[in-house]
Amino acid sequence: MRKNIFIVFVGLISLSACKKDFLDQKSPNAVTVDQFFASPNDVQLAVNGIYQSLRSGSNIGEGSGLYTDQRSDDTGTNDNQSNAGEPFQFGNFSILPSNSYLKGHWGSLYQTISRCNVVTSNIDKVSFPSQDVKGQYLAEAKFIRALMYFHLVRKWGDVPLVTKQLTSSEEVLANTSRQPQATVYAQIVADLKDALSSTLPNLQTGAGLGRVSKAAINGLLGQVYLTMATTFENGKADNLGNANTYLMAAYNMKNFGTLASIPYADVFDVAKKSSNPEVIFEIVNYQGNINYASSIAADNQPFGETINSKKAPTGVVGNVTPDLVLDYETGDPRKDFSIKYAADNRVLDWFVTKYRDASDAAGVNGYGGNNCPLMRYADIILMLAEVNMLQGNDGVAIQYLDMVRARAGVPLYAVARTDANYNTKYPTLKLAILHERRVELAFEHQRWFDLLRFFTTDELVAYFRTKSQSNFGNAKLSNFTTKDRYFPIPFDEVKLDPVKMYQNPGY
Repeated sequence: MRKNIFIVFVGLISLSACKKDFLDQKSPNAVTVDQFFASPNDVQLAVNGIYQSLRSGSNIGEGSGLYTDQRSDDTGTNDNQSNAGEPFQFGNFSILPSNSYLKGHWGSLYQTISRCNVVTSNIDKVSFPSQDVKGQYLAEAKFIRALMYFHLVRKWGDVPLVTKQLTSSEEVLANTSRQPQATVYAQIVADLKDALSSTLPNLQTGAGLGRVSKAAINGLLGQVYLTMATTFENGKADNLGNANTYLMAAYNMKNFGTLASIPYADVFDVAKKSSNPEVIFEIVNYQGNINYASSIAADNQPFGETINSKKAPTGVVGNVTPDLVLDYETGDPRKDFSIKYAADNRVLDWFVTKYRDASDAAGVNGYGGNNCPLMRYADIILMLAEVNMLQGNDGVAIQYLDMVRARAGVPLYAVARTDANYNTKYPTLKLAILHERRVELAFEHQRWFDLLRFFTTDELVAYFRTKSQSNFGNAKLSNFTTKDRYFPIPFDEVKLDPVKMYQNPGY
């Protein structure tokens, strides 16, 4: 069926290991890419397929915390069975290039890029009654391609860069080569600026929820420039200036007054998600739908608990580190909303309650309606605090920081600094902003990227080494070294060309 063709577009990198005669074989019943793109509806189906690929836990969906949150100091796995397997390598900083989860993540990100490239390479073959619609589809594909490369370059450093559909094994082989980070970032910026020239709405509403908007494009551009400013010394001032410009553009597109007008719990309330004014970009899920439901509530419900889901718990689930638990300030309501202690003797640990759906609509199978947040306004506001702090505008930075603290109902920064405990833990504005991002955006897959942005590699090693092992769980803090700034390149990719697909140092 034509509508299903988009899900079988080939990946980018792994094809180079295939034989030419295999690639040349053709099914007499197959619909080729050239045949598929015949109408605007076909382009829409292909773009929908790009969005669909994001849902996977191997991609950036709700189950992708293995590659972010568990890599950080926020979550982990503490039961003996989990500690014995490949997933434990991520949080234990003992990951091997042969790790199958690592290979799956790499492959999934590149599969999404491949889907984007198929759209950008074939969209001109289709006649559109409206050039605006064509431009919007192209903008969506370029935004998601940029987002995928942003994940890749922060996690692996130099990575292969492909921006067109590859149609032969020779083309794949020619593109199986790591490119410098600066080259990858330049492409990310180019794609996002192209997307910004479209007629996409400032914010998506109604049936458009979950799709790209101009606020999302501006927000991602701001984050990219902010990351570049802390990655490359050359051009730092310009990158910070651009970060401020695009983050402000995203901020000015909000359709609410103050952040304090949006209760924190409402942001994650499944009954209010369709009218959530703080959301900018998210993966949308549907209650009761076996294919497009969320499982995060049920998956985070340990023995003895009923707060997250009507589905009966079957295990101890992943844990929240005591290191994060202790980072919440006394009286911060975000703690009581986001985490809970499981007192069952089989658990005796903290777990995530930020995403809950114990509704009848989700039912006993746990088919929840929780959306997966990828970008929201508290994130933008705290990045504005960060960039202003880096530009030396501490007064402005504190104003943005206080917007988030005021909504949370905790003392504003000037008052908090009079508290000896707060002042000891966060002696600088930089550490105060990092702390605020941690407790505000917990379990939203931001923490690891924040750590990479706030610290140099040597500083990050020192930061982890100062933490208490007893507050970190079974993962060994002593394993963390400078090599852990990046993941290893998957072993099967290095085998393709050990020279062009060189391994990262330390692996």
